[in-house]
Amino acid sequence: MSAAPTREAVVAALRGVHDPELHRSIVDLGMVGSVEVRGDRVQVGIRLTIAGCPLKAEIQRRVVEAVGGLAGVEAVQVTMDAMSDEQRRALREGLTGPDRPSPFREGSRTTVIGVASGKGGVGKSSITANLALALARDGATVGLLDADVYGYSIPRMMGVTRPAVSVDDLMMPVEAHGVRMMSIGFLTEEDSPVIWRGPMLHKALTSFITEVWWDDPDYLLVDLPPGTGDVALSLASLLPTSSFVIVTTPQLAAQRVARRAAAMAARVNLPVAGVIENMSYFVAPDTGARYEVFSGGGGAALANELGVPLLGRIPLEPAVASAGDAGLPVVASHPESPAARALEDAARAVAAAVPREALAAN
Repeated sequence: MSAAPTREAVVAALRGVHDPELHRSIVDLGMVGSVEVRGDRVQVGIRLTIAGCPLKAEIQRRVVEAVGGLAGVEAVQVTMDAMSDEQRRALREGLTGPDRPSPFREGSRTTVIGVASGKGGVGKSSITANLALALARDGATVGLLDADVYGYSIPRMMGVTRPAVSVDDLMMPVEAHGVRMMSIGFLTEEDSPVIWRGPMLHKALTSFITEVWWDDPDYLLVDLPPGTGDVALSLASLLPTSSFVIVTTPQLAAQRVARRAAAMAARVNLPVAGVIENMSYFVAPDTGARYEVFSGGGGAALANELGVPLLGRIPLEPAVASAGDAGLPVVASHPESPAARALEDAARAVAAAVPREALAAN
């Protein structure tokens, strides 16, 4: 029979347990309270950041798994209570320091990519969600900011229904499918309209950037609203290292409208990394034959005009829309489909077109 573990051994095991939102050891975060060892039974007290923490079951599972794996442990009891205001404040300051400038300023390790379009209806948000998921599946840490405040759709596309929570006054991004997200949709009722003037919009976007624990991801993708309004101008000042990816469809009329988004990027001195053409063609599921549903070649024409690469041509596929409605983007729900493969190739092309080292040097 194995000897009972020491308290030090239990704490060492708990050090390997990370909070699922903060991605830090629960010991280092001050979330571990009492630790009692009574023979082969261990009792651990956990301080949750908030009383109604939506991930407390996952934290409990990780604690039980880590401590239960120690030699000599037969049972693990986990008790949970909430941190005091002082403990939450100490945790927040330990993460960000007393001041909170934009984490994506010059010298940031994060590659910021704004996904823009000249008009709605071209599948920009779907492209953004799938690019984020594809980059995460390739091993990158990815943040996704839904800056389309009036027409937010990222929560539904990523299958998230729970609200965002805060530690002290620091918001936690909601994580799903390996992507960390923030959207006004996490802070309001799904069918509630957002009726804000420009200054309130700028303040909200500033909060989403400076008051969210993004934790220096490899990539931050920003789903911009269509057109060239206040949001794009605000993000240009808040995210000065951004590059833009322009989404269009094959029709030349759409290409001409998308050109305005590229002109807006040029006006605020942000580079365009490339163009993605959505709904480029249709692949018949029974024969594999490829049909050009919309003629025009708008994506290639826009890329040539701007002197940037055409990063991808995404086929028109019903599974893309249905997967988004179901809350699991097509690169995860139908990874072998033509659209999923095209989106994965586009994500790798985006990563190559906006090298992280180049941005860090700017």
